[in-house]
Amino acid sequence: MHEIETEESRRAFTIGVAGGTGSGKTTVSRRIWEAVGRERIAYLQHDNYYKDQSHLTPEERARTNYDHPDSLETSLMVRHLRELRAGRPVDVPMYDFSVHNRSQETLRVNPAKVILVEGILIFVEPALRELMDMRIFVDTDADIRFIRRLRRDMVERGRNLDSIIQQYLGTVRPMHMEFVEPSKRYADIIVPQGGDNRVAMEMIVSRIQALLSET
Repeated sequence: MHEIETEESRRAFTIGVAGGTGSGKTTVSRRIWEAVGRERIAYLQHDNYYKDQSHLTPEERARTNYDHPDSLETSLMVRHLRELRAGRPVDVPMYDFSVHNRSQETLRVNPAKVILVEGILIFVEPALRELMDMRIFVDTDADIRFIRRLRRDMVERGRNLDSIIQQYLGTVRPMHMEFVEPSKRYADIIVPQGGDNRVAMEMIVSRIQALLSET
């Protein structure tokens, strides 16, 4: 049974941005964030909710399937989203991808008129999906997504080519086909080309600004 939200909690407009790895969903989210105004948006990334793996060895952590819904503590994200919608701040966990584990640090996120939720699997989870007022799916060709992931993992996460390819073929691509791609049917808006789609971005931002002006 879902909690009954108060009238006050419904004032925050919640937007979900999903899409495959390297699709450009972070770019879309950040452009919304910048266009609407950072002070008016509470921004949550599903990646920060990967489960704590302190009990595992580094080798076991490296073998974890990070593209399966079970790798994420989505129940905590749902709880945080409900808190933000109720007007209360939350302390979001931080994830260190270089060691495949949660950091000791947390990030304080304050409530705002708009809550922006981003992640590859956010439309897969009904409890999370049902809290969203607008669902955006960023749709980008698989080859472009792979090239972006390759560059990101090598530059930002210090991984080598062989490990990236092995992970992509072993878990990323199969999980995309099993979970991410089917979740597109829950989207209200599908954005081809991600943040480079100027027309789509203008429409989305205009809609959000119009909603904010009504409150």
